[in-house]
Parts: sequence; C-alpha cells; structure tokens
Amino acid sequence: MLCHMIVRWQAVREAARGPVVTHALIAGCGVVFVLSPASGLNPVYGTGDELLSAGTAYFRRWGVVPDELFTDTPRAWLTPLTALFVHGSWLHLLGNMLFLFVFGAMAEERMGRPAFLVFYLCTGYLALAAYAAANAESAQTLVGASGAISAVLGAFLYLLPRARVTSLFPFLFFLPLRFPAWLVLLFWFALQWVAAHRAESGPGVAYLAHLVGFSLGFLCAWARYRGTTRVSRPATATEGDSQP
Repeated sequence: MLCHMIVRWQAVREAARGPVVTHALIAGCGVVFVLSPASGLNPVYGTGDELLSAGTAYFRRWGVVPDELFTDTPRAWLTPLTALFVHGSWLHLLGNMLFLFVFGAMAEERMGRPAFLVFYLCTGYLALAAYAAANAESAQTLVGASGAISAVLGAFLYLLPRARVTSLFPFLFFLPLRFPAWLVLLFWFALQWVAAHRAESGPGVAYLAHLVGFSLGFLCAWARYRGTTRVSRPATATEGDSQP
C-alpha cells in the first residue's frame, strides 16, 4: 500500500513538472477556435452569409490589420497579442498546434515555465507587429500563432540542435525519417525564406512573420543561454506541408 502511494505521488510530481504552459496555450487556442465563427460549431454566428459576415468581423476585431495597427487606438496595439490565439481554419489551427506540441514542450522544459510564457507572447507579438510594419498599407487581417511558434523553433535550434526528430517530407514520399533538429529546422527556415520572396500581396501565409519569429527566438535563446550547456536528447516531430 505504501509503495503504491509513493509510486502514485511520484507520477503526480512528474505530471506537475510537465509542459504545463505549452498544454495551456494549445488548450487556449483550441477553445478560442471552437467558440469562434471559423469553426462553424458555434450556433450564435448563424449559417451561410451570416456566418461569413460574422467571421470577417471577428477577424478584424481580434486580428492584426496592418493599416490600423500604427494608430493612436489602444485596442489596435493589443491585436498582435489577441491574434496569437485566433486561427482561420481547422487546418491552420491543427498545423500550428502540432508544431507547438512537439517543439514547445522541450523548449519550455529548458527555459522554465514563466520564462517560456513571456518568451512566447513577446516574440509572437513582435513577429506580427514586424509583419504589419512591413505591410503598413495592407488591410488584410493577420491571425494565428505562427510567429510565436516560429520563435519556439528558433529557440529549439539553439538549445537542442542535436536532438533527433522524426520528419515527413513530401518529396520523400512522406517516409518517416529521423534527422538532427538543426537540419530539419534550417531546412524549414530556408523554405520560409524562399516562400517569402515569392509570395504575392494579398491573402496567404505570413512568411515574413515566420522569419522574424524564428530569428527572434534564436537570438533570444543565444542571448539568454550562451555559455551554458546545450542539451542533446531525442524528440519526435512530424513536418510536412503544414507550416506554422
């Protein structure tokens, strides 16, 4: 009986030391999405044209609108923060949360919970603000956690470069292959760089926010943890067409 209680207590302690912030961020994004008109599950927003109209208004209220951000309106300056929890579709949400689940847990463990939360919110805010500054005349709404998650990838590259991750590459017929994290993440960064230079104006993926977030994440990790021992340990990841 005593041994059983000790084992259970150790299990509880292990769970308490888990990636609480990462799981809370994933849960928060999931709840916000389900309650939003984008999910199509909330009857409050109606159906058909009514739902489409509600979705447009919702994104403009909580997302970043570049040509409105740099104004004297305090609410506009909050949108790079609120936009981190808003997603435009199920695919958008699931793709981002997959990356956060895989890479966020180990980054949080390395940084610590409070530091990881501040890091996530601040780098995400700055990534979206930088995208808005570069497209200051655009009225296209920007939503999603991709800037913050890209920062997590950048920090992961610095903190755990030799951790091996399982990746799915479409040009390799989606075979699950294990590569060092530095190879996978640098390849991902290169894809974002090429896509950013080929991207046209208008609706689409904010590749610039990805690049800014990744660079900020790497630089923050370098500034904070340089001179300390970096960790090498196994991890699993799935990387394919979905980009954060």
